[in-house]
Amino acid sequence: MQITDTDRITIRCVIESQLEAFQIDDEITAFSFATPGIQATFQSAEMFMEMVRAHYQAVYRPRAVVFDDLAIVNGYLSQPVLLLDPDGVPMRALYVMENQPNGSWRIHGCYLVPVEAQTIQ
Repeated sequence: MQITDTDRITIRCVIESQLEAFQIDDEITAFSFATPGIQATFQSAEMFMEMVRAHYQAVYRPRAVVFDDLAIVNGYLSQPVLLLDPDGVPMRALYVMENQPNGSWRIHGCYLVPVEAQTIQ
């Protein structure tokens, strides 16, 4: 899979733009960054936003956001993002990205993974 610097910047901008839309409860804009498959699954921006509010608080209202390097996870291009949820609990979000026929990038899923602390001895 050939990923250019432009792709990296665009992918980050898509995710940042969706996070900004969540911050101001802009359902339509947040939903617009999802792939057509995700949009078909949820059928409306309202239903999509209800799911995000209920199950993705770290994404919906992050206290901090740090982008990591792009990775291939199970054959899919993924953007790992370290988030602090509203309570300050660290979570890693794996954004599965999909390149569209028109060359744009959209979010095809987001998986939250707990970040486990390690003690240094």
